[in-house]
Amino acid sequence: MAPSRSRTLRRCQRVLYWIPVLFIGLIACWSYYAYVIQLCVVSMKNIGEKVVCLVFYHLLFIMFLWSYWKTIFTKPMNPSKEFHLSYTDREQIEREDRGEGQQEVLRRMAKELPIYTRTLSGAIRYCDRCQLVKPDRCHHCSVCDKCILKMDHHCPWVNNCVGFSNYKFFFLFLADSLLYCVFIAATDLQYFIKFWMNGLPDTQAKFHIMFLFFAAAMFSISLSSLFGYHCWLVSKNRSTLEAFRAPVFRNGPDKNGFSLGCSKNMKQVFGDEKTYWLLPVFTSLGDGCSFPTCLVNQDPEQPSTPSAHNSTAKNITETHPFPAKPLRESQNHLLGSGQTWPEGVSDDEKGQLGMSNPVMVIENET
Repeated sequence: MAPSRSRTLRRCQRVLYWIPVLFIGLIACWSYYAYVIQLCVVSMKNIGEKVVCLVFYHLLFIMFLWSYWKTIFTKPMNPSKEFHLSYTDREQIEREDRGEGQQEVLRRMAKELPIYTRTLSGAIRYCDRCQLVKPDRCHHCSVCDKCILKMDHHCPWVNNCVGFSNYKFFFLFLADSLLYCVFIAATDLQYFIKFWMNGLPDTQAKFHIMFLFFAAAMFSISLSSLFGYHCWLVSKNRSTLEAFRAPVFRNGPDKNGFSLGCSKNMKQVFGDEKTYWLLPVFTSLGDGCSFPTCLVNQDPEQPSTPSAHNSTAKNITETHPFPAKPLRESQNHLLGSGQTWPEGVSDDEKGQLGMSNPVMVIENET
């Protein structure tokens, strides 16, 4: 009886989670009717103005719906199978007490994975519910009850987790929504003024025009602050969670640990091809499980090149090996474009730094 009741409650919760999305959908439908029918068709007398407004409005409306749809229905990516514990490891962890015994199992597993972040206490990040070692920037969402790669936050307005797979779509959704509202407010302004000066016919259109301007202006103000905040996050290569709590590396928290400089940070989200930056199609670099960092000291549990610190620390800000699991080709290209050797590094030292397993040397761009 109890399991059946819990399943019913979960179904009710899933339905309730769609209420904010339904609200946004209703607002969008009403705004379409108010702008196209009541403002453009009924109230605008100039044919040229009417055509221009309708063309630009529909372009913005389509982009807004497209990015919103992609944000809602793109499934968040979960860690790949190599991060999940094997049956033997799960049994061993269950036998061990919480503490050093479990950490020994996790450390042994983490040696084969591109993991560089830790908990505040320095332990391997592990999810009890999903039974996996958490990749860098991965967090467990209590609403989705899953570990989400590069989780930014769970957004009730899209009823979805915003993470690696759909962050670009969410960012474009904010941008397209802001443009949509600003365009409506700007083109509706003169008719809104006429309303207060009794310059409009006494029909229902005048009330749609009034409320349309108020709604567009209100959403423009709120969206501009949210969009500006996410522009800042992208420029710093941080997620919302990382902005509140800096990722912890071997030597402690580092809020700029994943920042490669503004231009490369943008490419991590939008990709190499600028042609697709404004379209809600997936172009983000990498696999979501491993990310280039700007650490000075490497993690001793990962493949290391200790001589690198002696020869390069004076002239560079960041050094970091490629993860044991190779990044996607486009991300390797992104990182390689900034690779330079400091002055005074001999050919022998370059060989020690690992030409077959190269060390990233990234100039400080911030």
